Amino acid sequence: MGKSTLFNALLKKRVALSANYPFATIEPNVGVVVVPDQKLNELAELVKDEEKMDYLPPLVPAVVEFVDIAGLVKGAHQGAGLGNQFLSHIREVDAIIHVLRDFQDEDVIREGSENPDADKLTIETELALADLQTLEKLVAAQEKEIRAAKDPIEQKKLEILNVIKKNLEDGKVLGHYEMGDERLKSWFEHLPLLTIKPILYVYNVSEGEYKEKIDQGNVNENEIVISAKLEEELADYSEEERKEYLHELGIEETGLERLIKKAYELLGLISFLTAGKKEVRAWTIKKGTKTPQAAGVIHTDFEKGFIRAQVIEYEKLIEAGSYTKAKQLGWIRTEGKGYEVKDGDAIEFLVSS
Repeated sequence: MGKSTLFNALLKKRVALSANYPFATIEPNVGVVVVPDQKLNELAELVKDEEKMDYLPPLVPAVVEFVDIAGLVKGAHQGAGLGNQFLSHIREVDAIIHVLRDFQDEDVIREGSENPDADKLTIETELALADLQTLEKLVAAQEKEIRAAKDPIEQKKLEILNVIKKNLEDGKVLGHYEMGDERLKSWFEHLPLLTIKPILYVYNVSEGEYKEKIDQGNVNENEIVISAKLEEELADYSEEERKEYLHELGIEETGLERLIKKAYELLGLISFLTAGKKEVRAWTIKKGTKTPQAAGVIHTDFEKGFIRAQVIEYEKLIEAGSYTKAKQLGWIRTEGKGYEVKDGDAIEFLVSS
């Protein structure tokens, strides 16, 4: 309850129908949201000063795409509610955010919802039941593949599918599966299963309980507390008004800022930075990406022609005050093809033409 309200607040405009009845969202609403990153502003100031510019270079932040889809109810795997539409739409996303109602309000309909813990169990159960149906087909298809191909990796795939199936039948929440082989990893990541997707649970609380719930801080890594109603109101404020109101509440950042950052982490994403007169930009990559592949995000030819990268941690660059000073201090390192890019690295790539 409150997912469309939260979606509208994310986009700072009224896109999704936010109504006091179930299944107000039928067709998915899609929005691209900027990942909050103060580093870009500070890096832009550094470039402006060093290059003696009378204006800040344009900022290009990282973004995350959010999709608001129909809610899930008990029996969704059999088509209850808008179950068939929900399951087809949710298979297309990389991670799932479940908004759970955690407030009392007699004026807001609670169709099929008892409490957040019960709703969470319903979600996990429905996703598992839907996946068990899918796994029956996947196992049968893989058994045929084994008979047709003699590659031992095909047998390993069948073993993995059967392990997943057994875990779901036993009511276990799926954990991390170590694939090892790159071919297995790619195959696994593209399986049409819902329970292997990263999940974030958003507990939607009342405005009155919001500060107290945040201060308690006893939520798990894949959980976050938000007041969708408050976020919707804050979306209509100016930046200055928003900061002032949050200060009065004793809160450092909005729930949406925490949600966006959490979603970025949930997807296993980080950002590296490039800076110059033309723009200061955050580039999105997966954790563990090496320098040639990071260069390829900027332009595919850069990966092929990668020679080396000049790297400095953002914090060290800001401490130095300029690229020139950072070079004098020896803080800018030369890294080759084996370097794993870290979040916040400021990088300049040298590539062959």
